[in-house]
Amino acid sequence: KDTIIGQIKKMGSSCDWSRMAYTLDETRTKAVRTIFKKMYDDGLIYRGERIVNWCPRCSSTLADDEVEYREEKGKLYYIKYGPLTIATTRPETKIGDTGAAVNLQDKRYKKYHGKELEIPLGKIKIKIKVVADAEVDPEFGTGVVGVTPGHSQEDFAIAERHKLSIKKVIAEDGKMTALAGPYAGLTVQECRKQFVKDLEAAGLIEKIEDYGLNLSVCYRCETPVEPLTSLQWFIDVNKQIPGRNKSLKQMANEVVSEGDINIIPERFTKTYFHWMENLRDWCISRQIWFGHQVPVWYNKKSKNQEIKKSKMEQGEEEIYVGVEAPKGEGWEQDTDTLDTWFSSGLWTFSTLGWPDKTNDLKTFHPTSVMETGYDTIFFWVARMIIMSTYALGEIPFSNVYLHGLIRDEQGRKMSKSLGNTIDPVEVADKFGTDAVRLSLVIGTSPGNDMNLSEQKIAGFRNFTNKLWNISRYIFSSCGNIKRQKTAPKPKTLADAWILSRFARVKEQVEKHLDEFQFSAAGETLRDFTWSDFADWYLEISKIEKACPPKPWRRGDKDQILMFILERLLIMWHPFMPFVTEAVWSRLEKDDLLMIQKWPEDEKAHLDSKKEKQFNQIKELITKVRNLRSIHKIEPAQKIELFISAGRDAEKLKEHEKVIAALTRASKIKIAKKLEKPESSLAVVLDKVEAYVPTEGLIDMEGERDRLKAEAKDLQSYIKKVDAKVNNIDFLKKAPPKIIQAEKERLGTAREKLARLKEQMKDL
Repeated sequence: KDTIIGQIKKMGSSCDWSRMAYTLDETRTKAVRTIFKKMYDDGLIYRGERIVNWCPRCSSTLADDEVEYREEKGKLYYIKYGPLTIATTRPETKIGDTGAAVNLQDKRYKKYHGKELEIPLGKIKIKIKVVADAEVDPEFGTGVVGVTPGHSQEDFAIAERHKLSIKKVIAEDGKMTALAGPYAGLTVQECRKQFVKDLEAAGLIEKIEDYGLNLSVCYRCETPVEPLTSLQWFIDVNKQIPGRNKSLKQMANEVVSEGDINIIPERFTKTYFHWMENLRDWCISRQIWFGHQVPVWYNKKSKNQEIKKSKMEQGEEEIYVGVEAPKGEGWEQDTDTLDTWFSSGLWTFSTLGWPDKTNDLKTFHPTSVMETGYDTIFFWVARMIIMSTYALGEIPFSNVYLHGLIRDEQGRKMSKSLGNTIDPVEVADKFGTDAVRLSLVIGTSPGNDMNLSEQKIAGFRNFTNKLWNISRYIFSSCGNIKRQKTAPKPKTLADAWILSRFARVKEQVEKHLDEFQFSAAGETLRDFTWSDFADWYLEISKIEKACPPKPWRRGDKDQILMFILERLLIMWHPFMPFVTEAVWSRLEKDDLLMIQKWPEDEKAHLDSKKEKQFNQIKELITKVRNLRSIHKIEPAQKIELFISAGRDAEKLKEHEKVIAALTRASKIKIAKKLEKPESSLAVVLDKVEAYVPTEGLIDMEGERDRLKAEAKDLQSYIKKVDAKVNNIDFLKKAPPKIIQAEKERLGTAREKLARLKEQMKDL
C-alpha cells in the first residue's frame, strides 16, 4: 500500500486522499452484500449447474473475459460416429457427448433429424440424439458436431434448446470422472492419448489433420482452462428486472447507444456493443480465499420462522441471503468468494457511502470521466455501467476515456525477460517527474499504444528547463513581480500580436481538452511557449525595453510578460505540476497554483489584422536568418540589410530596430522601392524583397566551388542508392525495415540536392 501510494504521489496525481477506501472494509462489504441481496430478491442472482471456465490448478472459476488465448498447433480428428463422421480437436470430450448437431439447412443429414443412435467408440458406447440447429457451421469439418453439453458453452446452449442430457466426464481436478468408464482417473492429456489409440485400433479414426487453435488458458497461471458444469452463483443478464421491463444487458446498452455515456475513442463503442450483445449469464462465485464472501448461509436443520421470507427450499436445506448473518444455530456461510469485478463494479457509488443516502453520493455521482486502459473496458467499465444503472438507475460516469498501452521504443511490450522496462520512478529521479508526465501525454492519442524511450523523456526535460528559464528571466527583468488581474493594453505591434496569439492558443487548448485531445492541447501550449513567447516575444521585449518609443514606459512590457506567464503557468499545471508550482511560489506565496481558476475569456484580445502584420515581420526575419545559415555567415558577423517594401515600407520602418537586432544587421534601409545591390543575396516575400550584400561576407567564387563539389558528391551517392533500391535481388532478400531505411535516405539526399541547386542559383 505504502509503495503504491508513494508512486502515485511521486507521479503528481492529485487524488483526494481523504476518500481512500479498502475494497474489503466495512462500508464496501455492506454495499456488496446489499446489492447481492437486492439482485437475489429481484430474481437476477441464482445458483445453478452451468458451464463455467475452470482452472484445475487454481481450483476456481474464471469469468469469460479473464480467459486468455494462446495460439498453438493442434490436431483435427475425424472420427467415425456410427453412420456419421465428426471432426473434433478434443476427442476425449466425445465420451461425454449426448447429442450430434447438424445445420437445419444441411440436406446431407436431414434423414437423421431427431434420430437416437448408439455410437460405439472403441472400448465404450454412448447414446446420442441427432438435432438440427441453425448455429452449427456446415463448413466446419464434416458439418456434424458432437454435442458435449458438460464441457462446452456452445454445446450447453444447444442442449438447453433441444433438451439434451448432460454428462460431466472431466472433474475439477482435471481428471476423467467415473462416467468416462475405462478412462476414469486419467488426466485429460493421458485420456486423449489412450482414447485415440483405442479408436485407431477399432478403425474409427478416418484421418488426422494439423490444425491451428486458440488454446484457452488461465490469466493467472496459464494453465489450460477446462469448460465444465459446476454449481455456482450467476447473474442473469437477460432477465427482465421487476418494475423496469428491461434486462441488465438492455439498460447497459441503452445508456451508451443513446449517448448518455460517451466512449473515447469512438471506435471502442462498437467493441462495447459486441461484447455486451454476446454477454452470457455472469458467473460471480470464485473458489479463492481472498475476496468478499458470498452472503448466503445454509442450514439443513433450522426451521427459524424469522427467515422464511428470504429462504429457498432445496430439499431439506434452508438458504438465507442477507446483509447480516442470520440468527440461530446451525448456519454455515457459503465458502465461495465473489468475483473481483462484482465488488469493483460498485466502486463509483460504494466509495460515496451507498447504500446510505449520503451528501457525497448526491453531489458526486455520476462523475464526469472514467479513465482507464482499453484492455479493461470489459473487466471493469462494463460492470460499473451494469451495476450503477441497476442499483441507482443512473449512469456511473458521462465519459469513458481509454488510453493505450506503453511499449518500448521499438513497439514491444515491456517485460523483465527482454530487459526493456522503464521504471517511471527511476526516470523521474533522472529527468524530473514533469518530463515523464509530458512524455506520456504528448505524442499519444486515445486508445492507441505509445512507444516510450529515455530519449523522449530527456527531450521533455529540455522543455521543462525552458519554462523554468523563461520564468527566471521574467522575474529577474521585471521591476514589480505581481499577479496581473486585468489585461494590459498593447503599446506595440509585438504586444498586440502576443496577446492575440495567446487568446487564440487558449481557445485551441480549451477545444482540445473538451474533446479529450490531451496531446494536441500539450503540443499547442508547447509551440506557443517555446516559439511565440520565448523565441519571439521575449527577445523583442528585450529590444523594445532598451529603447521604448514615447510615450511608452518600460513597465508596460513587464505587465504583458507577467500577464502571459501567470496564465501559462495555470494552463501548464495539469501537465507539469511540479515545475509550475515551484515557479508560482515566486509569484504568489500564499495561494497554491493547484487551486487557481482557469484564465478568463481572452477573446477581446483577438486581432487577426495585427497578427497578419506581425507575421510579415516574423517571416522576413526568419528568411534572412535562414539565408545566413545556408551560406554559413557566422552569428557574430554583422550584415547590411536593404528592404524594398512598397506600401508596407512605413509599417516596417516602425519596427526597424527589432528587424535589425534579430537579423544582426549593422545597417538597415527600408524604402518603398530599392534596387538590388550588386553581389547580394535576395529574400522574397509576397510584397517585400530584402537584399543582403555579400562583399566581405562570402567568397562568392569559393562558395560556388564548394556547393558544386558537394552537389557532385551527392549526385554520385543518389545514383548508387537509387540503383540499390531498384535492384530485384536486394528487394527480395533485404528485410522490409532495411529497404524502407534506404528509400528514406534516398529521399533525404534528393531534397538536399534540390536545396543546393537553389543556393547555387542564388549565387
